[in-house]
Amino acid sequence: VQLQASGGGMVQAGDSLRLSCAASGRTSSLYSMGWFRQAPGKEREFVARSADRTYYADSVKGRFTISRDNAKNTVFLQTNSLKPEDTAVYYCAAGSIIRTTDYWGRGTQVTVSS
Repeated sequence: VQLQASGGGMVQAGDSLRLSCAASGRTSSLYSMGWFRQAPGKEREFVARSADRTYYADSVKGRFTISRDNAKNTVFLQTNSLKPEDTAVYYCAAGSIIRTTDYWGRGTQVTVSS
């Protein structure tokens, strides 16, 4: 399975971005698709996941929305009311019901200026 993330960019605080991640290959095995992020000098952290239901990190609840188009094997992350602390490289991850992060994309940079 290959994951290709896109949609990052440089925005101002309060703006929105829509990230996309398209899966290719043996996508029939994918149960979970989601997003993590890693800010400079920090560890990678969970952002959101779409599986049996949607899951969100507390830091993005109410601002970010994850959605999934199973027909296109694509997961989206709508990011609203962006804050400078949302600045990070956003990584797409996908996997099975046993391990939701079997596969990783390369990441897309999101930079939010104040």
